[in-house]
Amino acid sequence: MRVHKRTSLEEARVAETLKKGSRVTGAAREKLAADLKKKYDSGASIRALAEETGRSYGFVHRMLSESGVTLRGRGGATRGKKADAA
Repeated sequence: MRVHKRTSLEEARVAETLKKGSRVTGAAREKLAADLKKKYDSGASIRALAEETGRSYGFVHRMLSESGVTLRGRGGATRGKKADAA
């Protein structure tokens, strides 16, 4: 039984570059920021991106902010004005 989905060679290389706690600079940082932005804009959550890259939520949040991404609001129920049920 296969538990993990296949990763492309490029994703494996990015994962190797992103070992937890390692510093990401230069072209690798720009590439990572672009990849995260593309996936976030396609609907991926920050938590999902953090898990996928092996980095922290804060790291991914910071990378997205540095990329100029407009972050989505929190999900879940909102406490807005209820519509009349009459």
